[in-house]
Amino acid sequence: MAIIALMKKPFSWDDYSDQPALLQDKAYKKRMRKRELGSLIKMFFTALFILPLSLFATPFVKRKEIDSKHFISLGVDFQREPHATNEMIEELGVENILTRFKLWEMEKLPQLKTFLQEHKNKKITLKILQDREHIEDLTLTKEHLTQIFSELNELVDIFEIGSTINRAKWGFFSPREYLAFYKVAYDLKSKFPKIKLLGSEVIDFEFHYTAATLFNFCKCRYDGIAALLYVDRRGAPENTQLGLALTDKLALLSTMVWLSPKTKQELHITEVNWPLKGTAPYAPTSEYECVSEEAYANYMLRYYLLSFATQQVDSVSWHQLIAPGYGLVDNRDGIKKREAFDTFRYMIQNLKKAQFLRLDIKRDYYIIQLWVDERLLQIHWSLKPTTLKNEDFFEVYSKTGKRLKNEILDINESPIYIFITKEVGKKVNASERIA
Repeated sequence: MAIIALMKKPFSWDDYSDQPALLQDKAYKKRMRKRELGSLIKMFFTALFILPLSLFATPFVKRKEIDSKHFISLGVDFQREPHATNEMIEELGVENILTRFKLWEMEKLPQLKTFLQEHKNKKITLKILQDREHIEDLTLTKEHLTQIFSELNELVDIFEIGSTINRAKWGFFSPREYLAFYKVAYDLKSKFPKIKLLGSEVIDFEFHYTAATLFNFCKCRYDGIAALLYVDRRGAPENTQLGLALTDKLALLSTMVWLSPKTKQELHITEVNWPLKGTAPYAPTSEYECVSEEAYANYMLRYYLLSFATQQVDSVSWHQLIAPGYGLVDNRDGIKKREAFDTFRYMIQNLKKAQFLRLDIKRDYYIIQLWVDERLLQIHWSLKPTTLKNEDFFEVYSKTGKRLKNEILDINESPIYIFITKEVGKKVNASERIA
């Protein structure tokens, strides 16, 4: 069944793409926007001041040392193919998992608790999804959040409150409505002092909404900021929007977090993916934005590498493990692991114990240098195909972990891992530290 009418009308959920269906009642949407006009105007003037200030301050924000073990996170659906999901989580070696829970499905809380108990050795983020009823009825929200925190606070490391606050189909029509919703969770911290709350949750490059959630008079604070920083409509993660590539957007967002008095200095990308060609109606966008499975794997790996290189993002969560239209695995006809599955597995194997050294970019040629298991690791890719001689002191692998022994290496949009022999690597690492 594609659409289930469990959200308060005129909202409904699309089971194919795992998100709310588009709002069909345009008159209702217009009426709600008009009602929240004051909040939207306030957001405009806040952004008018904060965004230029943040752009100016971006070069002065220092990098921090990111915990590579917990940098890579994976979104999983606790109800979808539970046995296969558990097996693949272990196969991938992922240390962080994120799962979503719908407030309008409170009867499934025991099932969620069982799933979390099975993965209590993992660091778990629980994203709590809202519907219009819980936005309007904050007493009901308090009741349900109290129940969730009571049942799960010992199993969940981070609670993410709300999602996609700048899309009307998700139920919010202004920053004011979101802040009122978030404050219900924040006020419960007096009863559950150990819980960690992420907020904001703006999707795409719409940082005017982020500004409104970070700079306001709400009597609430965040333990960190969550963002759904999709760049799929721009194609490759290196492509620009308003002159800003992914790394520039992350730097700007990190600066806003740094400047805000409302939050601790943590930034988590809690949802990102690319939609896949030929998967309609499961793809969450139109066919125009969809990419091939090969490009999907390449873009995913490069998104993680570029984000890690900023040393300003605490974690990135891929959305998600099993989903026909955008997941690492297609379950329409049994379990089919895509190329991205092995790409993700090999990435975790190397990045979860990596120390970042530097990122070099020259004429669309990218090299990220990492220190892994007392060896220097360089990951190369190029937006303009070229070649590189395979030196005697190279140990080269494809993005999925296949050993490459070609005398001449093709450097293209598919990143390759080059391990440098210990003797040469130690010399290079020493010079990097001095630099």
